[in-house]
Amino acid sequence: MTALALPPPTPLRLPYGRFLARAARALDAVRTELRIDVRHPPATIETELDALHRRLRTPGDALSGCAALPGAPPGLVFRHREADGEHYVYVEDPARGRLAGYTVFNRLIEVDRRTDRHVRAPHSKYAPAYQGRGIATAVYEWALGRGFCLISGARQSEGAYALWHALGRRHCLGFVAIRDKRMRYLGAEIEPALREDLHTRMILLGRGWSLRRLRTAGLL
Repeated sequence: MTALALPPPTPLRLPYGRFLARAARALDAVRTELRIDVRHPPATIETELDALHRRLRTPGDALSGCAALPGAPPGLVFRHREADGEHYVYVEDPARGRLAGYTVFNRLIEVDRRTDRHVRAPHSKYAPAYQGRGIATAVYEWALGRGFCLISGARQSEGAYALWHALGRRHCLGFVAIRDKRMRYLGAEIEPALREDLHTRMILLGRGWSLRRLRTAGLL
């Protein structure tokens, strides 16, 4: 039987090294987009905020006993609730009878118990009409003033990313890698490839904290 003749392989259009370099750049672009890709549809936010506001105004609900906090912008009220070590700050607009938004300062399952006492990961949702007015900044300042160090999430929205860097002008801002329940400080500026690693997070130091104190306390 005569063997079938296979056509010769089609040569690569690019030398192999250039092909790998181009593929690496494409992957870097995808990773960059993945780190800042959080999008909350406005209608979904409004629906959630309406439901939370009804709970704040319903006697006997767990949210109805939230205490007011100082430091809210004029015309707004900060209402605070703590549950299992996590802090919820609801921002109410009494004149309009609605909730402007909220921030929850979550515990991190990625760190050990000693670190857990001092760090929190903030996550926020604010109605479009209240965004860009410094409200979330004031809420974050409240947590930093309590001595919490804030850790960013693995992914952020563009607004959250800008907020962190704005706060970094008044507070120590750097990067840490979280692996095996421990934080390792990476510096105030790092290479793009390292910044896009999902183990890499931003950290804002709260009142009373410095890098030296974090190391002395065994947190870094």
